[in-house]
Amino acid sequence: MRENGLNVTSYTRKSRKYSSYKGDTGSPKKNLVDQRFNTSIVHQKITTDTTELKYYEVDHTGKRSLRKLYFDPFMDLFNLDILSFQIAKRPNAGSILEALKEAIKVTDDCKYRRTFHSDRGWAYQMYQYQAELKKHKIFQSFSRKGNCLDNSPMENFFSLLKQEIYHGRIFYSYEELEQAITRFIDYYNQKRMKKKLNWMSPIAYRIAYQKKA
Repeated sequence: MRENGLNVTSYTRKSRKYSSYKGDTGSPKKNLVDQRFNTSIVHQKITTDTTELKYYEVDHTGKRSLRKLYFDPFMDLFNLDILSFQIAKRPNAGSILEALKEAIKVTDDCKYRRTFHSDRGWAYQMYQYQAELKKHKIFQSFSRKGNCLDNSPMENFFSLLKQEIYHGRIFYSYEELEQAITRFIDYYNQKRMKKKLNWMSPIAYRIAYQKKA
């Protein structure tokens, strides 16, 4: 790092972490995944979560107002690629359902019964969300209350995204932050190598595995 003039910047959390948990309002499910994140089956174990990111809006007087953006991705635990996602200006049931339906469509080629995992957030307890999973005969799995380790792959992805495009940078519009997230997902899926994936990107790893199968 010294030879290449690299510096390490550390970041501390200045505000509480976003939580979508509003109590057990719907029909809570068991933790079927139980931290068994590794799988050799493409599109069989899927996980999701919501994170909150902040940006500024500047009015005609130059005054800055802090705003929030909500990001809802679905990840395949086989190769950690992002299958679908939605971005919204507020916690939004419609956006989450849209991302869910896209993830279900993408994973429809799985020969085994699928499992969709999440925390116990209000959206995942919604009747509409659970009915969509039931319609496609998909198992639903919930993390335990207040245990972020039960969904650590998604927590790690959020941390990576924030380290690489968010922390230390100020965004001055919803559109600017939305575009940055979209570009990062394309880079992450297509190009970002991971040691866990034999130094391949998520999509390259999946393609290589399917060619061998």
